[in-house]
Amino acid sequence: MAFNDLSFLFIFFPAIVLLHAIMPRPGKNILLLLASLVFFSWGTPEYLFLLALIILFNYFSGLQMAAQKKADNPMGAKRTLITSVVVNVLLLGFFKYWGFLLENINAVFGASFSSRPLPMPIGVSFFTFSILSYLYDVYRDRAPAARNLLQFSLYVTFFPKLVSGPIVQYAVMEEQLKSRTLNRITFGTGARLFLIGLSKKVLLANTLGTTFYGVTALPSGDISVMTAWLGTITYALMLYFDFSGYSDMAIGLAQMFGFQFEKNFDYPYVSSSIAEFWRRWHISLGSWFRDYVYIPLGGSRVSTWKIIRNLLVVWSLTGIWHGANWNFIFWGLYYGGLLILEKFVLKNVLEKIPGFVRHITTLLLVLIGWVFFFSPSLGSAFLWLSRMFGMGANGFVDGTARYYLSGCFLVLVISVIGALPVCAKLGNGLLYGSRRSVYLSMVWYAVLLMLCIAGMMVSTYSSFLYFQF
Repeated sequence: MAFNDLSFLFIFFPAIVLLHAIMPRPGKNILLLLASLVFFSWGTPEYLFLLALIILFNYFSGLQMAAQKKADNPMGAKRTLITSVVVNVLLLGFFKYWGFLLENINAVFGASFSSRPLPMPIGVSFFTFSILSYLYDVYRDRAPAARNLLQFSLYVTFFPKLVSGPIVQYAVMEEQLKSRTLNRITFGTGARLFLIGLSKKVLLANTLGTTFYGVTALPSGDISVMTAWLGTITYALMLYFDFSGYSDMAIGLAQMFGFQFEKNFDYPYVSSSIAEFWRRWHISLGSWFRDYVYIPLGGSRVSTWKIIRNLLVVWSLTGIWHGANWNFIFWGLYYGGLLILEKFVLKNVLEKIPGFVRHITTLLLVLIGWVFFFSPSLGSAFLWLSRMFGMGANGFVDGTARYYLSGCFLVLVISVIGALPVCAKLGNGLLYGSRRSVYLSMVWYAVLLMLCIAGMMVSTYSSFLYFQF
């Protein structure tokens, strides 16, 4: 089940909202936990028992660490932390990387190991990272160990953030799990954000996807320079509106149940450096790697060579986290290398370059990075890049490029404008600038909802891109 599924929009979600509204306060967490378990089991019901075991294991691990620290047994607490982290990482590694590991063993040693493909538990990457942050925070006294099993279970499984985040720390949710405020204003704000996210997904990302998947299905010999660039640009915008749309929907849903989460995207395509881009893109994941990998390794308060090591470790893990494919590992190292160049090699040079040049350069580098992200292999990624820069391309512009560009031109222009903060500023001014604008706002969101429903009914189902991670 996905947020852009009609069954979610018209059955699951309204039922949970209605029950949550009439449920007495003590029963609201029970309702949300049951709803989250139904949501999880809708996709992979065979793993419901495994999820329960994971929750129980980490719940008691947190309690054990807290008891050991209270008993002045730091080594025992450290052993519990290491054991718990290893168990969680091995579980994540088994589902995401076991087949990839066997493939590479076979390739290197000429072996013939085989494994039966297993479906991944939905959201396994995201709820595992949430659990790991909880364990580390308990160990470092950044958060208390969860005493209430119901609240801890809801923290792990809360359905708005279960599948693709945002990754929320337990310290952020702890008080909200105990008590939270929900009124018409917060519910309305959440509903509005949910609808904005749904529109990003259905009206923009899915439409851009039609062009992207059409272009990438072409034989490599039929791709012109313009066609290759069009495919890359539509993917960059599609991924942004798909994932930021999901994040908006998740945060909006959480707000409709009284939870307040931080934003996960902050207009990344206005960035003037790679470092700024990653401060604005998938903020919760970047914060996770900063807080639980980069800083514990020493962060930037160590020697230059150790900072370089730390960056390479973080970005290697970031690439691996995204999937079992050499493309993602290369993609992670690509960004690690760019950040090292920015920080140490080109720092003084970049400071003297005009802002618009740095912005264009950053966009170009990000677009190149997305090629490695969407290509099925390193070879196909380099082949696509060669077409983008004229090597072996079928001319600069051909009829195919004109055909696809004419079909997506309007949504492409709207998407470019929508990816800029000026769009939100103008919209807020029109829709919330006065009392009369309230009526315009109601009409606007009603139209968006009808367009989204129409889009979901006439198009084939399209899951969120980050579900695969």
